[in-house]
Amino acid sequence: MTAPDVVDVVALGESMVTFLPTRPGRLADVPSFDRAIGGAESNVACGLAAAGHAVRWVSRVGADGFGDHLVEAIGGYGVDVSSVGRDPSRPTGVYFRTAGDRAGADHEVAYYRAGSAASAMSTANVDPGAVRAGRVLHLSGITAALSSECLELLWELTGPGPGRPLVSFDVNHRSGLWPTGEGPRVLLELARRADVVFVGEDEAEGAWGVAGGPSAIREALPEPPVLVVKQGRAGATAFVLGAGEGHSRRAFVPAPAVDVVASVGAGDAFAAGFLSGTLRGLPLRDRLRHGHLWAAAVLTVPGDLAVPPSRGHADRLVALDDQAWGTLRLGPGWTQAGAAPEEVATP
Repeated sequence: MTAPDVVDVVALGESMVTFLPTRPGRLADVPSFDRAIGGAESNVACGLAAAGHAVRWVSRVGADGFGDHLVEAIGGYGVDVSSVGRDPSRPTGVYFRTAGDRAGADHEVAYYRAGSAASAMSTANVDPGAVRAGRVLHLSGITAALSSECLELLWELTGPGPGRPLVSFDVNHRSGLWPTGEGPRVLLELARRADVVFVGEDEAEGAWGVAGGPSAIREALPEPPVLVVKQGRAGATAFVLGAGEGHSRRAFVPAPAVDVVASVGAGDAFAAGFLSGTLRGLPLRDRLRHGHLWAAAVLTVPGDLAVPPSRGHADRLVALDDQAWGTLRLGPGWTQAGAAPEEVATP
């Protein structure tokens, strides 16, 4: 068997066909939908590949038209999809959602993923060579919730051992996927085994009851060498273990103002931007700024995915001084070639 090519990032997890409404309103009232793709890990993979990184997506899809669409669409971003398995007995997952912000009181999502092909991923049917042949392995807590086999796979991939890549883990707590209530404990244990962890400030409070901001979250989760706490519109704080210091150094970077179209997928884009900066060896502040810019690209489109800003465009904005960074306002179309974001003074 030929050894898989080494890539920058391997992302493992379920992707689903997404149906986005053609107009606002309740799912019961929307007459038609546009087809797209969505999945936390594949979103990260697509963003990184669109930015020029070598990326592999590992998953399973059904031997059906929706599976064909996912493989073709994700491959179209430049992602290596050669390690995606086809399951003839299980379907590809799909979901429908309403338009607008996920945080809205009238937001609805209808998942049809129970018994999906991806939920049958296991140590027996996922090629360990393809998964470990990356500088970074990106995982999320969603996969752990899909089945006992998926959870066993994540335990295996996050465990110590020879050839283990840098493990990136986005907590992605989805309480609805954990009917037994085991989610918070499992996710905390998985996060403690990872090298780079992404978690939302409100997510940590909801899952683990950790209030008090980023410092309290770091106290509850001291093990990861890098911990990134996302603080919504305020910004993000990153902690990095200092060599021999026994404590973390930290950096906070405020988020630029964004004219939000829809918030779905922004967390995945932030992770992709931060990982891109990590792969490039950028300073911690710059990694966080890239995360914010990539998130802003998704926030200003209606779907789960957006092509990130070009490297040159992003680097120019990342290099701004603190005052100029603080006056950025990003709206729809800001990532287009030649487009300059609106820079306004903060009130």
